[in-house]
Amino acid sequence: MTTTLDRTAPRDLAAELPARLSLTPKTTLAGQLDGAWWPYSRDLEAELPRLAAALEIPWGRITRVTVNPTRWPVVPHTVAVGGRMLHVGWFTEQDPDKLILLSYTVGRWDLLVVPPETAPAAAARLMSAAAIPGSVLTAGVLMSNEAVMGRGIRDAVLREATWEGEGGACMSPFGVPMRRRALPLSGNGRR
Repeated sequence: MTTTLDRTAPRDLAAELPARLSLTPKTTLAGQLDGAWWPYSRDLEAELPRLAAALEIPWGRITRVTVNPTRWPVVPHTVAVGGRMLHVGWFTEQDPDKLILLSYTVGRWDLLVVPPETAPAAAARLMSAAAIPGSVLTAGVLMSNEAVMGRGIRDAVLREATWEGEGGACMSPFGVPMRRRALPLSGNGRR
């Protein structure tokens, strides 16, 4: 039996998925970011058409995109979007966690790029924070804050798992679980 692999299948499947976006509501408050984008992969050629299509109604026709190449393995010069070409540029000076979208008629938008491998809860926190009107937090600061929060959450879960694994035993100052008889007596003489 012969098996044929269709190498275009992942991109075709990716085109059917909706863009994961969180946009800042239209207000007079100008912030550092205009929202967040959570791509499904690090393939700009597969991801940008979906993003441009999702933004065409609320923001207009996107003509150029700039990224920092440290987060994208391949940065194409152009990407086909609905019968036209979207120009892609890269700048190492640009925040690696930010994507800049440009339009000839409407202007510029800066989006936080949530890494594709981010857990859904962390992605939801990042996307909400990036869409706050008038926020002074940059993409790099939001990602740093999330890294700290993620570590704190992982540490708390680990401490709880350790507690449960020890049967809720108290720990001595030396990190050794104490037996019930080693616990000091309470005021009524019970342990």
